[in-house]
Amino acid sequence: MTTEPQPEATAKKSGWARGALTRGLVALPLVAGLVTAGWLLNGGNDRPSTAAVPIQAPTPAADTIGGGAGPSVLEVSAPVQAQQAPAKGVKPLEEWANKLAGPLDIPASALMGYANGELALRGEQPKCHLSWVTLAGIGAANSNHGRGGDQQRGPLGLSAQQWKKWGANIPGIAKPAITNPDAASVAAGRALCAGGTDLGGGNGWWNAVASYKDAKAGNATELFRQQVLGNAQLFSTLSLDPSRAATPSVRATRFALGQLGLPYVWGGNGPDAGAAGFDCSGLTKASYDDAGVALPRTADSQFRALPPVPAAEQPKLGDLVFYGNPATRIHHVGLYLGNGLMINAPTEGQAVQIHTYHSKGDDYVGAGRPSN
Repeated sequence: MTTEPQPEATAKKSGWARGALTRGLVALPLVAGLVTAGWLLNGGNDRPSTAAVPIQAPTPAADTIGGGAGPSVLEVSAPVQAQQAPAKGVKPLEEWANKLAGPLDIPASALMGYANGELALRGEQPKCHLSWVTLAGIGAANSNHGRGGDQQRGPLGLSAQQWKKWGANIPGIAKPAITNPDAASVAAGRALCAGGTDLGGGNGWWNAVASYKDAKAGNATELFRQQVLGNAQLFSTLSLDPSRAATPSVRATRFALGQLGLPYVWGGNGPDAGAAGFDCSGLTKASYDDAGVALPRTADSQFRALPPVPAAEQPKLGDLVFYGNPATRIHHVGLYLGNGLMINAPTEGQAVQIHTYHSKGDDYVGAGRPSN
């Protein structure tokens, strides 16, 4: 058995989104779907593979994909009812948006837009179950909520065709504009909900987000919906507990989300350390280095150094999830995102991506908590 790489010093990261310029050009595939692949049973990625890794395209797990990115958390985190008019200026929404803008790192105006988009679609297509966190995930992936990207396509990256089809007759807005977060959110919601789609989770959410992206995007579509899913899950979690926003676990998660699409590199510590990408424990170590928490370098040493999460307790955002045999060797580690998902550098021939963290028959052994 090939041993895993020796610990290496990892350069201190200056920002969680480092490496974005190369990410869109990664030719290595992301698995189309969120079920755990054979690497969890076949030795994981702490040792190099001598054979080409088959690219799997498994059927998405209907009870996990979308998940917290589908059902709304708006009424839980803000005093908003479905029958309220989605007009800009509703005081409870303003208070809610102002409270969460800092913790979520989303401008309050964009948050208002996402919430109003959800409320409008509740009235127009209640069976769609559009959530503001899905719109926020799209806003993050497309333009960093209007702070970047193609300004002519607005904060939600709507194409001219999408805007023409879905951007007319928006409640409460006399002259809708693609650059207006409220108008763009309603148009984006209509595009996502088209054809009777149910975004409450499963294939409906996964396929709708993929089709939202331009068809010509090709391989970038998979990266896009992974970014949407990851950010939507983070926003959902933080909206219910914004006090966690500055904690190391959230900072580490933000960093890990920023690496989606980078290639798996055995022994890799990431672009800031001179590698094109990461292996599993290189990713988790770099994520917590960025948050100011030092971890050992390998999956096995991380497992043995961290306080274990009780077996009866579900992992929390930022926990590390481990695979292998505690009596011999832990061969793989991922960073738990929430809703049964982890951020993961799977194996050679694949990119950093989101997977379900535990399925029947895998060799999951438990979680460890680097920090609250």
